[in-house]
Amino acid sequence: MKIAIDSWVLARRFRHQGTYVYARSLITEFKKITATRPEIQFSLFTSPNNSNDAAQVGAARGFELTATSLLAHQHLWRIGGANIAAARTHADLIFAPALSLLPVGRIPVVCTIHDVTPVVMPSHSLKVTLWQRTVLRSSAKRARAIIAVSECSKNDLLRIYGIPESRVFVVYNGYDKTNFNDAPADPERQKNLLARLRLDKPYILHHGVVQPRKNLKRLIEAWRLLRSRNPNLEFDLVLAGQRGWEYQEILAAGSNRAANQGRVVFPGVLDDPDLAMLIKGASLVVMPSLYEGFCLPMVEAMACGVPTIASNNSCLPEISGGVLKYFDPLSIEEMAACMEQALEDDVLRQGLIQEGKKRAASFDWTTCAEKTLAVLEGCIDA
Repeated sequence: MKIAIDSWVLARRFRHQGTYVYARSLITEFKKITATRPEIQFSLFTSPNNSNDAAQVGAARGFELTATSLLAHQHLWRIGGANIAAARTHADLIFAPALSLLPVGRIPVVCTIHDVTPVVMPSHSLKVTLWQRTVLRSSAKRARAIIAVSECSKNDLLRIYGIPESRVFVVYNGYDKTNFNDAPADPERQKNLLARLRLDKPYILHHGVVQPRKNLKRLIEAWRLLRSRNPNLEFDLVLAGQRGWEYQEILAAGSNRAANQGRVVFPGVLDDPDLAMLIKGASLVVMPSLYEGFCLPMVEAMACGVPTIASNNSCLPEISGGVLKYFDPLSIEEMAACMEQALEDDVLRQGLIQEGKKRAASFDWTTCAEKTLAVLEGCIDA
């Protein structure tokens, strides 16, 4: 039984995005599985084009690296090149960890559809969005099976495309427990990090791609309302993460401030150890997103033992298990009130910390890989 893994999502430009983390994490776990299950073989495609990180993955027993020049040709790869490469390796199935290719050719495809953002809340240019919608629709209709990362995403797929429920399997993501945990941060390293980022006051944090879907302009407005209403809450606002589509308006909103109003800080992308230290130093993490498929940053914050509040929409209550404090993401007033309560109510804060850690602990990459492999095996045997 041989499973080919589409490595398109391992392009370096995706390194700090959730789909890249998902693919790399599953690959790590799949390599562990093949060590004890010789009947399963994986083939991960690599390319002489060094803009793809697949070549950094070491081969192992039952896990081979397959070089193909097709991967260097993005468009060709996505409209049939992956199927040609898989056929050359005599693969029984192609696993696409993200919406990267059209399910064409004789080898069946199982894909992970993380969300339906291109349909309900586009996060790219019109040209890119139209292509994403094409791949999304084609994958939903023609893939042998679909893995969704939440019941919310599954329900969106069923509602929009009318596909049989029997073809969609919900498998929750895991998270990096080595970095994102409740162990105290090293005081000296954390101090140096905060000094480097010029953070000398308590702060409220959001981490994730800086783009409109994350609802950060309203978060900035809610934070300013909070400070104007309660001057004792002298917290800066830190918005960490890669700058995404239409980030300029968010940066402009953050820089437009009155004297003594506090700062909005955009530290950019941080590696996981530094990001974990930044999270652990926060007084509060806010996830005001308008739409998510899983929201790994929310789970990371909960795992670090930091009080976390979130929007009451899409998958956020589901993934957090209903243990957080929630607000209407369209209401600046409600968001500000929720932030104020989470900062001042010690009983609420302790509940958010303890219940958040407990819920986060239920997510695990090993479990995710085992359940994903079960879906893949079922499609080969069908």
